[in-house]
Amino acid sequence: MNWMTSLRVKIFADGADLNGMLEMAQKPYIAGFTTNPTLMRKAGVTDYRAFATEVLNVIRDRPISFEVFSDDFVEMERQALTLASLGEHVYVKIPVTNTAGEPSYGLIRRLAQAGVKLNVTALLTLAQVRDVSAALGDHASCYISVFAGRIADTGRDPVPLMAAAVEMIRPYPNQELIWASPRELLNIFQADQAGCHIITATNDILRKLTLVGKDLAEYSLDTVKMFRQDAVAAGYVL
Repeated sequence: MNWMTSLRVKIFADGADLNGMLEMAQKPYIAGFTTNPTLMRKAGVTDYRAFATEVLNVIRDRPISFEVFSDDFVEMERQALTLASLGEHVYVKIPVTNTAGEPSYGLIRRLAQAGVKLNVTALLTLAQVRDVSAALGDHASCYISVFAGRIADTGRDPVPLMAAAVEMIRPYPNQELIWASPRELLNIFQADQAGCHIITATNDILRKLTLVGKDLAEYSLDTVKMFRQDAVAAGYVL
């Protein structure tokens, strides 16, 4: 994967399956990890603290983001401080708003001023990037996660927005922009070209890295062989 040396964007593995996280921890190009309650529930996690503690015990050298799950700002703050206390590599994910659409900027500002490393998540607009960046200021190291994949799901090209977001946070060296919720491997290269600092990706997407640069004619033949093998295995007749 010599092509990876030319990438500026850092790749974070996104998931909550411990075995999958350990698999990615063996990859030198994985620079960090992110989780969220949806991924944790999908992975069958039932004890949040036990899961977080286990992950931190085995992955000790890279940043890991864990998300608060309360909808109340006071309780969010308590959860954030609890999560931050679990380890120096923990980044606490705070949603940009609660479910009532009330902005989290006040909470973000208090936590940032207290030195908590934050990953502000679920942003989709430049106005949100502007306001979150201002709330984070120049305090602790932090991430701003813009869900570029969800922007693309609405039929909009996320690349210009992400490039604009990079410029918006440039005055703050402690802030890094995450291209979140990618839909395909190509997004890694798009994030890199846009100047994003980080892209998160699930293991399913990351496993496709072996395909980069693959001969398309060879890939075409592989596809034909796959269709044939599946048809034979299914025992189809006409």
